[in-house]
Amino acid sequence: MATKKVTVTIPEDLLDEIRTEAAERGLSAYVTEALRFKRDRDRLGELVGWLQEEHGPVTEGERAVAFEQLEDLDAEHERRRVVGKHTAGEAA
Repeated sequence: MATKKVTVTIPEDLLDEIRTEAAERGLSAYVTEALRFKRDRDRLGELVGWLQEEHGPVTEGERAVAFEQLEDLDAEHERRRVVGKHTAGEAA
């Protein structure tokens, strides 16, 4: 994949935090991932706007159901992560 060097201005305190978190991956990889995440969220927000124009706004009931489903998904991910760690520990 082609890359291009750019110059950006970032507050020093934020840059220090990012450099600490990015450590092994490197600053460029960290920033690239963050920009892709932001771009994807912007696109998702645009899609939500289109869907709301077509179908109307999300009701509080629909929102509550969606958050319940997300909580269930989070719990399942956590369960699998813990089981995976436990299984990996037994293999060692």
